[in-house]
Amino acid sequence: MRHFFWLLCLLSVQVMGQVNMTVQVPPTGVMQKAQLWNMLLVSASASAISVRIELRITDAHTNQPVLTGISRTIILNKGAKQIQIGDVMPVAYEYLSSVADRSTNGLLTAGTYLACYNVIQQSGDVGNLVAEDCLPFSVEPVSPPLLNTPADQSLSETNLPQFTWLPPAPITIFNDLNYDMVLVELRTGQSPAEAVQQNIPVFRSAHNRNMFVNYPVSAVALDTAKRYAWTVTANNGNQFAAQTDVWTFRVKGVQPVKTEVLSEAYIQLRKGLDATVFTCKDILPFSYNNVAGDTTIGYEIIAQDEQNAVKKTGVLKLKAGENLLNIKPGNHLLTSQQHYLLRLFNSRQEYWYMKFIYTGDQQ
Repeated sequence: MRHFFWLLCLLSVQVMGQVNMTVQVPPTGVMQKAQLWNMLLVSASASAISVRIELRITDAHTNQPVLTGISRTIILNKGAKQIQIGDVMPVAYEYLSSVADRSTNGLLTAGTYLACYNVIQQSGDVGNLVAEDCLPFSVEPVSPPLLNTPADQSLSETNLPQFTWLPPAPITIFNDLNYDMVLVELRTGQSPAEAVQQNIPVFRSAHNRNMFVNYPVSAVALDTAKRYAWTVTANNGNQFAAQTDVWTFRVKGVQPVKTEVLSEAYIQLRKGLDATVFTCKDILPFSYNNVAGDTTIGYEIIAQDEQNAVKKTGVLKLKAGENLLNIKPGNHLLTSQQHYLLRLFNSRQEYWYMKFIYTGDQQ
């Protein structure tokens, strides 16, 4: 029995030595499914042998299988044979994850993978493993996402800029494309790349499926005396795919247009924010057109500083059509000569705004 065992081991070593396999898959880049079958097989057998090739693709990060494939039977004569997709078709695929479309020349989705190959010699109903190999590869876009606005080293006209970028290419290699945007302060002596790596973000937007981000009013106010750096990372699901360059910009110091509010003047609220700032002492008069037909509407007074703290909230009664309203800011809640934002929120999910400077005396 022991002699029989060693005979089987010897035959196995001899079989494994009959075929050498060299897989010719590029280590990185855009990958067509057909490219997975490019390889060189070298047979040392004196006679022709019949083999089939088994392929198994796994996710290198999670070790989860994503794709398997079994070729048709291939005849190997002694010597070298270059194998390509036409030699192995038809291939029986099993899709365990959405890594590619199901056409022959479909593109694999972005990610890092491990490809393992087995060459099985067919002898009747028995199959013997005669060669095996595993190699890692990555599917990456040809072009990363590209930043668009604000332009590099530009001067933004607003302290609420809109950040936009262009998608990576080709976009068809992504099945769950999303973006992370990071904005940091650029300190003296830092390069933009160092700032992104080392500094705590001023603002971050994660898993964004749009190619733009509007800087929110509720975020930390951007300082006209500082420079900022920003970058965008493209992901396929939770897996990193590509990153843009790092661009910088500054916010232009806009001199607000000050309009003194008289007791009988009512300021029309607006849906958007502009540079106009009004002054208010004891009473904040404003007009609001109740197109939504609400009976009440909530409001907030928000400090325009680094904390953006809500200083006062309340509810106002409304009638249909134009409403002339007054709010007493309260000198114990607001600070004299500071900037504030009045914000109303109606039943249509709309925000209406007015910026003002409180000039009341502190008691």
